[in-house]
This record gives sequence, C-alpha cells and structure tokens, in this order.
Amino acid sequence: MKFAVTAATGKFGQSAVSTLNAKVGPENVLVIARNQDKATQLFPDNPIRIGNYDDVDAMTKAFEDVKRVLFVSSQPGGPVDRATAHKNVVTALNAAHVKFVAYTSFPHAQTAVSALASDHRATENAITATNIAHSFLRNNWYLENEMGFLQSGNHNQEALYWANNTAGWALEREYAAAAANVLMAEDPQEVYEFAGAARTYAELGQALQKATGNQFKITQVSQEAYTQSLEATGLDYDTAALFASFQAPINDGALAETSADLANVLGHQPLEASAAIQEILARS
Repeated sequence: MKFAVTAATGKFGQSAVSTLNAKVGPENVLVIARNQDKATQLFPDNPIRIGNYDDVDAMTKAFEDVKRVLFVSSQPGGPVDRATAHKNVVTALNAAHVKFVAYTSFPHAQTAVSALASDHRATENAITATNIAHSFLRNNWYLENEMGFLQSGNHNQEALYWANNTAGWALEREYAAAAANVLMAEDPQEVYEFAGAARTYAELGQALQKATGNQFKITQVSQEAYTQSLEATGLDYDTAALFASFQAPINDGALAETSADLANVLGHQPLEASAAIQEILARS
C-alpha cells in the first residue's frame, strides 16, 4: 500500500515520513513537497512528487494512485489564504480518488472559539462532505512553540507568561509519529484529540527549572506587560503583540485537554516534560 505525506519538508512532515519509512520502507512512502531540491536532499530514498496547495491540478497529479494521505495543514499567511489552499487539497484528494486522509487539525475544531480554529473547521467540513474516509488529528500545542519561554530559563533569566489555564504540550515529533501511526491503522477513529499532560505555565516553568538546574523566577504578568517585555528585546509593537497573542488559545481554554489519545496511539506516554525540554534545548 502506498502512503503519502504532504508538506513533507516541514518539521512535522519530516518526522512523519521518518516514522513511516521505519515501519513500511521508504519505497512505500510518497513525499509531496513544493521544493524538489529540498525534498531530494531530505528524502533520497523516497519517491517524490511536486505539489503546491495553491494548485489543484498539481495536487491532483501528486495524489494519483495513492490510497492513504497524511494531509499536513499549512501555516497561515501564504499567497493564497489557508482556507482556500486547504479546499484545493480536498478537491484534489477527491479528484484523485484517495481512499483515506488523516488531517492535522485544531483542538475541538468544530466547537472551539479560538480564531485559529476557523480554517481547520472549514477543512474538516470539506473533507466530511467528500465522503472520503478520514481521521481528524486535532493536535494540541507543540512544546517547541514555547522557545522564548524555554530559552529564558535556559539563560537563568526570569520566565514570563500571561495566559491562565492549561495546555497539552508535547514534542512536535510525538504528534507526527502519532499521525503516521493513524495513517497505518486498520480501523482508525474519526477524531483524535491529541495532547500531552495538561500543564499550566507555572508547571512548565518548574519542569524547565528541573531540566536546566537553574532557579530563575517564573512570573505571570498581564498581556500588556508581556507585550512590553517582548518590545524590550527589540521587537516592534505589532510583532510583539502578535507573539503575545500566541498564548491566547491557552488563556481561553482551547488547549485544556485531558484526552489520552496521544499516549494510546503512540503506545506509550509522551516524553516527560523536563526530558522533552532538554531535547529541545539540545537542538537549539
């Protein structure tokens, strides 16, 4: 059986391809990417097809004779808005008669109030309307998203945050490995709420102290004060406000999740928080 991974040269895609290669062999894992040279360098043993979410025909051709696809959601801010780009992919999946698609979505996408959920909700709805068998992989927060917080503690500096509530932080590679496992599953669920253990920023800070051996302060401030702290590092106001807004889904409860889906699909618990932090810091 042929598997395909879209956006395969991104970090998530690379991890997913790596998992699939180890389990079914690279000859059975089709890499779909925009950049031929980058894909060839990263995946010398995998078949490669070029596909861009902005181009329905190219994506349809890329999906030819593929039965199962991991559709990795794109980042917003591209030349074509994300909702349209994702609709193009769904149109291509349907035109190519793909039998199963696993789509990386947003936590509780159908009911979440976060602005980040809207494109994912539209994509889920478009996939459902095609009647293609599917799984929605509703990924919580990648621990890598907190690099600024982690680096503060790593440098023994005060670690600031503004959001209340919890997030289910786990490593991006763990979410990607789970996605690959779903793609290979004989009878996958329609929806997975993937998340690590629910933690507050204060608890994440304590794990960071353990990981680094540093006893820095962990301080909650207002969103305004947090934005100002980012400006103090040299960012302009708009960029600082954008970065500060990334904590909004945690504050509004969109990432407060207790599901065991991630651990169940991985077959083990996600890496303990301090060990996961050490892994990230070792890469930086």
